[in-house]
Amino acid sequence: MSSEASAQRSAPARKHKIKLFGREYHTNEVAVGILFIVPTLAFMVFTFILPVIDVVDLSFTNFNLKTRTMKYIQLENFKYLLGAEDFWKSLLNTVKYSVMKLTLDTSIALFLAVLLDKNIKGKKFFRSSFFAPVVVPMVASSLIWIWFYDPTVGPFNQILGWLGLPESQWLYHESTALWSILLFSLWKGVGYNIILFLSGLQNIPDSYTEAAKLDGASEWQLFWRVKFPLLRPITSFVIMMGIINSFKVFAEFNVMTPDGGPLGSTKLIVSYIYELAFTNGRMGRACACALMLFALIFVLTQFQSMVGAHKTVDID
Repeated sequence: MSSEASAQRSAPARKHKIKLFGREYHTNEVAVGILFIVPTLAFMVFTFILPVIDVVDLSFTNFNLKTRTMKYIQLENFKYLLGAEDFWKSLLNTVKYSVMKLTLDTSIALFLAVLLDKNIKGKKFFRSSFFAPVVVPMVASSLIWIWFYDPTVGPFNQILGWLGLPESQWLYHESTALWSILLFSLWKGVGYNIILFLSGLQNIPDSYTEAAKLDGASEWQLFWRVKFPLLRPITSFVIMMGIINSFKVFAEFNVMTPDGGPLGSTKLIVSYIYELAFTNGRMGRACACALMLFALIFVLTQFQSMVGAHKTVDID
């Protein structure tokens, strides 16, 4: 009788349970989970999924913001972009900027992080100084650097004059405008990567470095054979974020060199998208260009992830 009674008592409990993914959950637990998930899903649907679907849909139309006309034209927007000289020029400028920014930013940040990881005087001051530009608003810092780059009263040309070097036109010449903004971007963003590398260096167990020193490893061997392999996850993250950020950069270019700079030398792919959409009103072409940029970033980041995943850490 006791076994029958316990079975009868457990039967209603089972009725209030749901089996999901091989496990049983009480209906109250499932209800609470749904209650917390629904707002997040709704936020993602209205701020990400629906806009992406809208962009894909508009990329196959000739939707014009000025005339408010729209007609489906299939792949004509993509064909136009592939044959447009401005598209290829902006893409080339973006690639040049991204390659130089990624290379210099990563190498400088790693070098400075290694120096700051040592016991030097004023280490806290240098860490704060390198990170300070990161928290300065982009527009405000861009306006300050416009004055720095002024050919007549800017301090950069005055410094070159004191050193007996020829002055530069900086933002006002097609041969130097892109590299001038690159210099600003390095100053603005290198501090963030320094903090990432520095955190990785400080999390390396002392037993690894002590063992390498006992084996007679030099400082260079200690870094190259022990520290750098252990920093590969952080390095992969820095490179991936660098690819994404450098391909979607816009604010500093729009503030420091509006309208693409001298002879379009600083017009990047995002600036080209902005021009298509809000200057020319060609929203369909802009959406098509945005999809092509997304595909390019996706391919590059996936390639970088595959390369990083195949690297193994060898600290023997």
